[in-house]
Amino acid sequence: MKLIVGLGNPGSEYAGTKHNVGFMVLDELGRRHRITLKKRGETSAGPGYIKTEKVVLLKPLTYMNLSGLAVSRVLRGNGLTAADLVVVQDDMDLPFGRLRLRFGGRSGGHHGIDSIIAEIGDSEFLRIKIGIGRPPEGDAVRHVLTGFSLEETQLLDRAILRAADAVEMVTGEGVERAMNLFNRRDDEAEAAEKDRQ
Repeated sequence: MKLIVGLGNPGSEYAGTKHNVGFMVLDELGRRHRITLKKRGETSAGPGYIKTEKVVLLKPLTYMNLSGLAVSRVLRGNGLTAADLVVVQDDMDLPFGRLRLRFGGRSGGHHGIDSIIAEIGDSEFLRIKIGIGRPPEGDAVRHVLTGFSLEETQLLDRAILRAADAVEMVTGEGVERAMNLFNRRDDEAEAAEKDRQ
């Protein structure tokens, strides 16, 4: 069983912002696999299956900086460890729309990841990172809480679909296989995925 977490902020004012791409990927996974997320307290979550793997999809509703509170409770409540955790996040250090899978390591300054590491006491979990690029003038907070240009929206739609594909591969074929495929340049990864199908 795996806990699939999408990071974001609750509330309509944040729904279409860069910091919420994790929520967007969970929406896509829920749609594909008919998993309904229900709001309960500080979480929106739902159990189901991706391929043959049992999963729980989770959106923490604690706001980004406290994401670890919800993740820790659901992880431990299901008898899971960090090795069973997959977190989908935005990443300013990646070009917009680029996908990167990474297992373990530091947070890279992402406050949601900082919170999860602090609350579960372990950094050894998989992160699926979606690039949102850096702002031209360095205002990081404003950047992550703004919406998308038309050009960004076109790149984002593709990135959301590929991130959902990556989650499916992690659950069906394992972390190493997914990293080998999705950490290639986007054009190479897409060609390899077509060959695999």
